[in-house]
Amino acid sequence: MKRRNFLKFLGLTPTFPLVGCSNEQSNQHSSSSDDKILVNKPVVISTWRHGMDANKAAWTILSNNGQAIDAVEKGVMVTESDPNNSSVGLGGLPDRDGNVTLDACIMNHLHQCGSVAFLQEIENPICVARKVMEDTEHVMLVGTGAQEFALSKGFEKRNLLTESSKNAWLKWKETSEYKTPVNIENHDTIGMLAIDSNGNLSGACTTSGLAYKMHGRVGDSPIIGAGLYVDNEVGAACATGVGEMVIRTVGSHLVVELMRQGKSPEEACKIAVERIIQRHKNIKGMQVGFLALNKQGQHGGYAIYEGFDYAMTDSKQEELLPTKFFEKW
Repeated sequence: MKRRNFLKFLGLTPTFPLVGCSNEQSNQHSSSSDDKILVNKPVVISTWRHGMDANKAAWTILSNNGQAIDAVEKGVMVTESDPNNSSVGLGGLPDRDGNVTLDACIMNHLHQCGSVAFLQEIENPICVARKVMEDTEHVMLVGTGAQEFALSKGFEKRNLLTESSKNAWLKWKETSEYKTPVNIENHDTIGMLAIDSNGNLSGACTTSGLAYKMHGRVGDSPIIGAGLYVDNEVGAACATGVGEMVIRTVGSHLVVELMRQGKSPEEACKIAVERIIQRHKNIKGMQVGFLALNKQGQHGGYAIYEGFDYAMTDSKQEELLPTKFFEKW
Protein backbone atom coordinates (compact mmCIF):
# COMPACT_ATOMS: atom_id res chain seq x y z
CA MET A 1 0.00 0.00 0.00
CA LYS A 2 1.38 3.42 -0.89
CA ARG A 3 2.26 5.71 2.01
CA ARG A 4 -0.35 8.35 1.09
CA ASN A 5 -3.12 5.74 0.88
CA PHE A 6 -1.93 4.15 4.10
CA LEU A 7 -2.23 7.48 5.90
CA LYS A 8 -5.71 8.00 4.50
CA PHE A 9 -6.65 4.52 5.68
CA LEU A 10 -5.58 5.51 9.21
CA GLY A 11 -7.54 8.76 8.96
CA LEU A 12 -4.39 10.86 8.95
CA THR A 13 -4.41 13.36 6.11
CA PRO A 14 -0.94 14.65 5.31
CA THR A 15 -0.59 18.40 5.13
CA PHE A 16 1.64 20.10 2.61
CA PRO A 17 2.25 23.81 2.00
CA LEU A 18 0.48 25.15 -1.05
CA VAL A 19 2.79 25.42 -4.01
CA GLY A 20 4.15 28.96 -4.30
CA CYS A 21 2.62 30.05 -0.96
CA SER A 22 4.95 29.60 2.00
CA ASN A 23 4.03 30.90 5.47
CA GLU A 24 6.28 33.89 4.92
CA GLN A 25 4.58 34.67 1.63
CA SER A 26 1.19 34.24 3.26
CA ASN A 27 2.11 36.74 5.97
CA GLN A 28 3.37 39.15 3.37
CA HIS A 29 0.08 38.84 1.56
CA SER A 30 -1.82 39.55 4.78
CA SER A 31 0.30 42.62 5.41
CA SER A 32 -0.34 43.80 1.87
CA SER A 33 -4.08 43.40 2.42
CA ASP A 34 -3.86 45.48 5.60
CA ASP A 35 -2.05 48.20 3.69
CA LYS A 36 -4.91 48.28 1.20
CA ILE A 37 -7.42 48.62 4.03
CA LEU A 38 -5.42 51.56 5.38
CA VAL A 39 -5.44 53.37 2.05
CA ASN A 40 -7.48 56.19 3.57
CA LYS A 41 -5.02 56.96 6.34
CA PRO A 42 -4.54 59.50 7.72
CA VAL A 43 -7.96 59.84 9.37
CA VAL A 44 -9.20 62.09 12.15
CA ILE A 45 -12.54 61.90 13.96
CA SER A 46 -13.95 64.01 16.80
CA THR A 47 -17.12 64.34 18.83
CA TRP A 48 -20.04 66.62 18.05
CA ARG A 49 -20.53 69.33 15.44
CA HIS A 50 -17.78 71.51 16.89
CA GLY A 51 -15.43 68.75 15.80
CA MET A 52 -15.69 69.96 12.21
CA ASP A 53 -13.58 73.06 12.87
CA ALA A 54 -11.26 71.12 15.17
CA ASN A 55 -10.70 68.54 12.43
CA LYS A 56 -9.60 71.24 9.99
CA ALA A 57 -6.70 72.17 12.25
CA ALA A 58 -5.80 68.52 12.81
CA TRP A 59 -5.99 67.76 9.11
CA THR A 60 -3.52 70.53 8.26
CA ILE A 61 -0.95 68.52 10.21
CA LEU A 62 -2.00 65.03 9.12
CA SER A 63 -2.18 65.89 5.42
CA ASN A 64 1.43 67.07 5.57
CA ASN A 65 2.66 63.75 7.01
CA GLY A 66 2.58 65.12 10.54
CA GLN A 67 2.20 63.05 13.68
CA ALA A 68 -1.16 62.12 15.15
CA ILE A 69 -0.19 63.43 18.60
CA ASP A 70 0.42 66.92 17.19
CA ALA A 71 -2.80 66.77 15.20
CA VAL A 72 -5.07 65.91 18.13
CA GLU A 73 -3.49 68.56 20.34
CA LYS A 74 -3.83 71.34 17.77
CA GLY A 75 -7.28 70.15 16.79
CA VAL A 76 -8.93 70.33 20.20
CA MET A 77 -7.19 73.63 20.95
CA VAL A 78 -9.52 75.19 18.38
CA THR A 79 -12.53 74.24 20.48
CA GLU A 80 -10.83 75.17 23.76
CA SER A 81 -10.19 78.69 22.45
CA ASP A 82 -13.67 79.23 20.99
CA PRO A 83 -15.56 81.63 23.31
CA ASN A 84 -18.83 80.67 21.65
CA ASN A 85 -18.51 77.05 22.76
CA SER A 86 -19.95 76.76 26.27
CA SER A 87 -18.76 73.23 27.02
CA VAL A 88 -14.99 73.38 26.50
CA GLY A 89 -12.26 75.79 27.59
CA LEU A 90 -12.77 79.54 27.18
CA GLY A 91 -16.46 80.34 27.62
CA GLY A 92 -17.21 77.02 29.28
CA LEU A 93 -20.18 77.03 31.63
CA PRO A 94 -19.00 77.28 35.25
CA ASP A 95 -19.65 75.14 38.28
CA ARG A 96 -22.46 76.09 40.66
CA ASP A 97 -20.17 78.60 42.40
CA GLY A 98 -19.30 80.39 39.16
CA ASN A 99 -15.83 78.91 38.58
CA VAL A 100 -14.76 77.59 35.18
CA THR A 101 -12.73 74.45 35.87
CA LEU A 102 -11.15 72.44 33.08
CA ASP A 103 -10.13 68.80 32.56
CA ALA A 104 -8.10 67.28 29.73
CA CYS A 105 -5.94 64.31 28.78
CA ILE A 106 -3.81 63.21 25.85
CA MET A 107 -2.29 59.85 24.86
CA ASN A 108 0.09 58.80 22.10
CA HIS A 109 0.96 55.57 20.28
CA LEU A 110 3.67 54.67 22.81
CA HIS A 111 1.20 54.42 25.72
CA GLN A 112 2.53 57.72 27.05
CA CYS A 113 -0.17 59.92 28.50
CA GLY A 114 -0.73 63.13 30.42
CA SER A 115 -3.69 64.65 32.21
CA VAL A 116 -4.87 67.69 34.15
CA ALA A 117 -8.03 68.07 36.21
CA PHE A 118 -9.76 70.91 38.07
CA LEU A 119 -7.49 73.38 36.29
CA GLN A 120 -8.50 77.04 36.42
CA GLU A 121 -7.56 80.16 34.43
CA ILE A 122 -5.58 78.33 31.74
CA GLU A 123 -7.14 78.51 28.27
CA ASN A 124 -5.64 75.35 26.73
CA PRO A 125 -5.53 72.52 29.27
CA ILE A 126 -4.71 70.00 26.53
CA CYS A 127 -1.31 71.67 26.10
CA VAL A 128 -0.67 71.44 29.83
CA ALA A 129 -1.65 67.76 29.75
CA ARG A 130 0.93 67.18 27.02
CA LYS A 131 3.57 68.93 29.12
CA VAL A 132 2.70 66.61 32.00
CA MET A 133 3.19 63.66 29.64
CA GLU A 134 6.49 64.85 28.20
CA ASP A 135 8.14 66.85 30.99
CA THR A 136 7.25 64.95 34.17
CA GLU A 137 7.29 61.41 35.49
CA HIS A 138 3.59 61.69 36.33
CA VAL A 139 0.35 61.12 34.46
CA MET A 140 -2.05 63.53 36.21
CA LEU A 141 -1.80 66.89 37.97
CA VAL A 142 -4.83 68.59 39.53
CA GLY A 143 -6.04 71.88 40.95
CA THR A 144 -3.55 74.47 42.12
CA GLY A 145 -0.69 72.05 41.48
CA ALA A 146 -1.71 71.77 37.84
CA GLN A 147 -2.00 75.55 37.56
CA GLU A 148 1.40 76.14 39.18
CA PHE A 149 2.94 73.64 36.77
CA ALA A 150 1.30 75.39 33.81
CA LEU A 151 2.60 78.78 34.92
CA SER A 152 6.10 77.35 35.34
CA LYS A 153 5.90 76.22 31.70
CA GLY A 154 5.04 79.69 30.44
CA PHE A 155 1.26 79.49 30.27
CA GLU A 156 -0.59 82.65 31.27
CA LYS A 157 -3.64 83.13 33.46
CA ARG A 158 -6.85 84.23 31.80
CA ASN A 159 -10.41 84.80 32.96
CA LEU A 160 -12.33 82.04 31.20
CA LEU A 161 -15.82 83.09 32.29
CA THR A 162 -17.28 84.98 29.33
CA GLU A 163 -20.19 87.36 29.73
CA SER A 164 -22.49 84.92 27.94
CA SER A 165 -21.61 82.01 30.22
CA LYS A 166 -21.83 84.24 33.29
CA ASN A 167 -25.33 85.37 32.35
CA ALA A 168 -26.42 81.77 31.72
CA TRP A 169 -25.09 80.79 35.15
CA LEU A 170 -26.92 83.69 36.88
CA LYS A 171 -30.16 82.71 35.17
CA TRP A 172 -29.66 79.08 36.21
CA LYS A 173 -29.16 80.14 39.84
CA GLU A 174 -32.52 81.91 39.81
CA THR A 175 -34.55 79.00 38.47
CA SER A 176 -32.72 75.72 38.96
CA GLU A 177 -32.93 74.98 42.67
CA TYR A 178 -29.31 73.92 42.17
CA LYS A 179 -30.11 70.90 40.03
CA THR A 180 -27.51 70.14 37.39
CA PRO A 181 -29.09 69.99 33.90
CA VAL A 182 -28.26 66.77 32.09
CA ASN A 183 -29.67 66.59 28.60
CA ILE A 184 -28.80 66.27 24.95
CA GLU A 185 -27.68 69.90 24.75
CA ASN A 186 -25.16 69.63 27.57
CA HIS A 187 -22.28 68.66 25.27
CA ASP A 188 -19.46 68.74 27.77
CA THR A 189 -16.51 67.36 25.78
CA ILE A 190 -14.53 67.26 22.62
CA GLY A 191 -12.75 63.98 22.10
CA MET A 192 -10.49 63.53 19.06
CA LEU A 193 -8.82 60.41 17.66
CA ALA A 194 -6.38 60.27 14.77
CA ILE A 195 -4.25 57.85 12.79
CA ASP A 196 -1.38 59.38 10.83
CA SER A 197 0.40 58.40 7.62
CA ASN A 198 2.72 56.11 9.57
CA GLY A 199 -0.24 54.21 11.00
CA ASN A 200 0.25 55.58 14.52
CA LEU A 201 -2.72 56.46 16.71
CA SER A 202 -3.19 59.24 19.26
CA GLY A 203 -6.10 60.82 21.09
CA ALA A 204 -7.10 63.90 23.09
CA CYS A 205 -10.04 64.79 25.27
CA THR A 206 -10.85 68.17 26.85
CA THR A 207 -13.82 69.74 28.63
CA SER A 208 -15.12 72.33 31.04
CA GLY A 209 -17.16 69.55 32.57
CA LEU A 210 -20.79 69.24 33.48
CA ALA A 211 -22.45 72.63 33.63
CA TYR A 212 -23.16 73.89 37.17
CA LYS A 213 -21.49 70.86 38.76
CA MET A 214 -20.42 70.80 42.40
CA HIS A 215 -17.20 72.71 42.96
CA GLY A 216 -14.37 70.19 42.70
CA ARG A 217 -16.23 67.65 40.57
CA VAL A 218 -14.16 65.85 37.93
CA GLY A 219 -15.69 63.64 35.25
CA ASP A 220 -14.28 61.04 32.92
CA SER A 221 -12.56 63.34 30.43
CA PRO A 222 -9.12 63.53 32.11
CA ILE A 223 -9.10 59.90 33.22
CA ILE A 224 -7.08 57.57 31.01
CA GLY A 225 -9.19 54.48 30.30
CA ALA A 226 -12.47 56.26 30.96
CA GLY A 227 -12.66 59.36 28.78
CA LEU A 228 -9.86 58.28 26.44
CA TYR A 229 -7.71 55.27 25.66
CA VAL A 230 -5.20 54.48 22.90
CA ASP A 231 -3.57 51.15 22.07
CA ASN A 232 -1.52 51.40 18.92
CA GLU A 233 -1.87 47.68 18.21
CA VAL A 234 -5.66 47.86 18.20
CA GLY A 235 -7.29 51.28 18.11
CA ALA A 236 -8.46 54.24 20.16
CA ALA A 237 -11.68 55.36 21.79
CA CYS A 238 -13.10 58.38 23.58
CA ALA A 239 -16.31 59.18 25.43
CA THR A 240 -18.73 62.06 25.85
CA GLY A 241 -21.70 62.64 28.11
CA VAL A 242 -22.24 61.99 31.81
CA GLY A 243 -18.75 61.22 33.06
CA GLU A 244 -19.76 59.35 36.19
CA MET A 245 -21.44 56.68 34.06
CA VAL A 246 -18.35 56.30 31.90
CA ILE A 247 -15.98 56.08 34.86
CA ARG A 248 -17.99 53.25 36.44
CA THR A 249 -17.44 51.10 33.36
CA VAL A 250 -13.95 52.32 32.33
CA GLY A 251 -15.69 52.93 29.03
CA SER A 252 -13.01 53.86 26.53
CA HIS A 253 -10.71 51.06 27.62
CA LEU A 254 -13.64 48.68 27.29
CA VAL A 255 -14.23 49.82 23.71
CA VAL A 256 -10.59 49.25 22.77
CA GLU A 257 -10.56 45.79 24.35
CA LEU A 258 -13.70 44.86 22.43
CA MET A 259 -11.99 45.92 19.21
CA ARG A 260 -9.05 43.73 20.24
CA GLN A 261 -11.49 40.82 20.29
CA GLY A 262 -12.44 41.55 16.69
CA LYS A 263 -15.42 43.88 17.07
CA SER A 264 -15.79 46.75 14.64
CA PRO A 265 -15.59 50.28 16.11
CA GLU A 266 -19.36 50.67 15.99
CA GLU A 267 -20.00 47.24 17.49
CA ALA A 268 -17.54 47.93 20.31
CA CYS A 269 -19.16 51.28 21.09
CA LYS A 270 -22.61 49.67 21.08
CA ILE A 271 -21.59 46.98 23.56
CA ALA A 272 -20.00 49.61 25.83
CA VAL A 273 -23.22 51.66 25.80
CA GLU A 274 -25.25 48.54 26.60
CA ARG A 275 -22.90 47.83 29.51
CA ILE A 276 -23.58 51.31 30.89
CA ILE A 277 -27.32 50.81 30.57
CA GLN A 278 -27.06 47.48 32.39
CA ARG A 279 -25.09 49.05 35.23
CA HIS A 280 -27.49 51.94 35.89
CA LYS A 281 -31.07 51.64 37.09
CA ASN A 282 -32.19 54.94 35.60
CA ILE A 283 -30.75 56.43 32.40
CA LYS A 284 -33.55 58.93 31.76
CA GLY A 285 -31.96 62.07 30.37
CA MET A 286 -28.45 60.67 30.89
CA GLN A 287 -26.60 60.75 27.59
CA VAL A 288 -23.35 58.88 26.93
CA GLY A 289 -21.71 58.34 23.56
CA PHE A 290 -18.54 56.54 22.49
CA LEU A 291 -16.39 57.12 19.44
CA ALA A 292 -13.76 54.68 18.16
CA LEU A 293 -11.07 54.39 15.49
CA ASN A 294 -9.27 51.13 14.82
CA LYS A 295 -5.82 50.35 13.48
CA GLN A 296 -7.26 49.82 9.98
CA GLY A 297 -8.64 53.35 9.91
CA GLN A 298 -12.26 52.23 10.35
CA HIS A 299 -14.38 54.36 12.66
CA GLY A 300 -17.78 54.44 14.31
CA GLY A 301 -19.76 55.45 17.34
CA TYR A 302 -22.84 54.68 19.40
CA ALA A 303 -24.88 56.52 22.05
CA ILE A 304 -27.65 55.96 24.55
CA TYR A 305 -29.90 58.53 22.86
CA GLU A 306 -30.18 59.96 19.37
CA GLY A 307 -28.41 63.18 18.48
CA PHE A 308 -24.76 62.19 18.91
CA ASP A 309 -22.87 63.17 15.76
CA TYR A 310 -19.17 63.03 15.02
CA ALA A 311 -16.89 64.80 12.57
CA MET A 312 -14.74 62.73 10.21
CA THR A 313 -11.98 63.88 7.87
CA ASP A 314 -9.81 61.79 5.58
CA SER A 315 -8.17 62.28 2.19
CA LYS A 316 -11.49 61.92 0.39
CA GLN A 317 -14.03 63.84 2.45
CA GLU A 318 -14.96 65.76 5.56
CA GLU A 319 -18.43 65.26 6.98
CA LEU A 320 -20.59 65.12 10.06
CA LEU A 321 -21.82 61.59 10.68
CA PRO A 322 -24.71 60.46 12.89
CA THR A 323 -24.26 57.52 15.22
CA LYS A 324 -26.77 54.82 15.98
CA PHE A 325 -28.39 54.90 19.39
CA PHE A 326 -30.17 52.76 21.95
CA GLU A 327 -33.41 54.76 22.20
CA LYS A 328 -34.95 58.13 21.34
CA TRP A 329 -35.42 61.00 23.72
